[in-house]
This record gives sequence, structure tokens and C-alpha cells, in this order.
Amino acid sequence: MGKNAKGPDFGKRRKKKKINFNIVGEVAVWAVEIVLVVLVAFVFTYFFGVRASVAGSSMASQLEDADEVLVDRFLYRFMSPRSGDVIAFYPNGNRNSHYYMKRVIGIPGDTVQIKDGIVYLNGEEYEEKTEVSKMEDAGLAAEEIQLGEDEYFVLGDNRNNSEDSRFANIGNVKESYIIGKAWWIISPHNKLGRIH
Repeated sequence: MGKNAKGPDFGKRRKKKKINFNIVGEVAVWAVEIVLVVLVAFVFTYFFGVRASVAGSSMASQLEDADEVLVDRFLYRFMSPRSGDVIAFYPNGNRNSHYYMKRVIGIPGDTVQIKDGIVYLNGEEYEEKTEVSKMEDAGLAAEEIQLGEDEYFVLGDNRNNSEDSRFANIGNVKESYIIGKAWWIISPHNKLGRIH
């Protein structure tokens, strides 16, 4: 009788330990997976997914007032903005202002001039990345502008309704003012997609 009583008890205890070990193992795997997912989500949001609202219609027709976009802050840690990129930046470095979004035309070392409504980059007519109207006001770029080693010349796609590098209150955008590249429209949903 003693042997029979010990036998089943011993088997139960052994089985119980095995189940506990499996549960602990599963919980540990789940915990690691959750931590990894949270970490990846944080990194993605921090570096790639800065959400910004478009203010005004200076980038119409691609970006309209109140559109929501994702701004990639990671890309420009490894490379500099290129001509044709749409960037988000603080106007004159004013971090209390909303983000401005404009298209990069000139990069450090370039010369920019606007004559008869046409942009000239380094003395040659600039090849537009999107359809734009002829500019009515050349502003500061009526005279040739030489960009410094950390300066970018930006224009809105809606050229006749844009506050951009042609005007003294924006001027050339310093690299330190740039937040990142505006790359994806997330709202409204019918416009969901990549920014060109």
C-alpha cells in the first residue's frame, strides 16, 4: 500500500514540474517577443514615423492643408538631403513653429537664380520633379544666390502661393533646421502613399 501511494504521488509531482517548466519557458519567450516588438515599434516611430501635419497649400497639389505625413528623421543621419526631396524643417530654426514642408532645389555649393519665372540651378534650367506653374515673384532669387556649405534652397510646389527660400523670413534653410524627409502620406486615406 505504501508503494502504491508513493508511486502515483511521485508521478504527479514530476508531471507538475514539467508543466511548470513549460509554462515558464513559454512566458519567457512571450516576454522576449513583446520586448522586441515594443523596441522595434519605438525605433520605427522615433526614426521613421514622426507624424506631421501640412499647414497651408504651398505644396499643392501633392500635399494639401491638414494632410498628415510621416517624416523620416533617420535617413539624413547617413546622407544629406538631395535636390527634389521634400523636407520638413523649422523656419529659421524656430522650434516653436509648426513644421514647414518644401521641396529642395539647391544643395550646399549650388547657385540658384529665378529668371522670367524659371529656376536656374548652377546656370542651367532646373528640371522640375513635378508639374509647377511659372513663378510670378522671384524674390531674393532674382539675383543669383550662392548656397553655403550647410544651406539648402527650398520652394513650395505651389510656387505662387508659397513662403519659401525666395523670401527673407525663410531664406536658405540651414541643415540644422531640417527635421527629415517627408516620405509618406498617411491621411486622408484616399491619398495614402509615397511622396514624390
